[in-house]
Amino acid sequence: MESDLINSVSSLLKSSKNLVVLTGAGVSAESGIPTFRGKDGLWKKYRAEELATPEAFRRNPTLVWEWYNYRREIINSKKPNQGHIVLSKWENGEYFGSFTLITQNVDGLHIIAGNKNVLEIHGNIWKVRCISCGKEEFSYEVPLGEIPPKCECGGILRPGVVWFGESLPQDALSKSFEALKNADVVMVVGTSGIVYPAASMPYYAKEGGAKVVEVNISKTPISEYADYFLKGKAGEILPELDKELAK
Repeated sequence: MESDLINSVSSLLKSSKNLVVLTGAGVSAESGIPTFRGKDGLWKKYRAEELATPEAFRRNPTLVWEWYNYRREIINSKKPNQGHIVLSKWENGEYFGSFTLITQNVDGLHIIAGNKNVLEIHGNIWKVRCISCGKEEFSYEVPLGEIPPKCECGGILRPGVVWFGESLPQDALSKSFEALKNADVVMVVGTSGIVYPAASMPYYAKEGGAKVVEVNISKTPISEYADYFLKGKAGEILPELDKELAK
């Protein structure tokens, strides 16, 4: 990474009063969590898009839960990487007047790393919600003792994630766009830039006057609109920026 580019972005961050960071699957991939997409996304000859739907759950909740149990076991064995740790430091430090973390990831690693106020727009794999009474709570049982798991009311529990064809959680979404409206800098880290509405967030902020910084291992549709593009892994670039901020 060119030092002058790091210096330019760190200077921009130092001037930021309202920083918003949007993270995607690339951040979690550095912790060894597969994206469950494409040729590496096969599980028992099923694709994620065939299992992560309300229709699939209605047809066969046991099959869907077997997949999510498998995912939970993988995630449970992983730890936050340096990218997660830096973002936790930024939220809990005194660099910025306002810091908002929006994530598309459902693994909960930002929370494990120490971030306290995370807007999880795609939900959290460690949450379960009853399809009968609607009760939602965290469940960290690995592996699950009963598949599909049951609620106290006797109803079947479902993963607390957003499936294909479902609306995103309105509260997290409205808070995200409110933060973006007030942002002066938006960092887009490890996201493909093709999944909406998250992909629209950098454009929305830029229209409001924010500077956009993208951190990714390769260019995305967001790159041409970004004010700065830092090519590389979040776990390597974010610590470099943090060092400059600390000076």
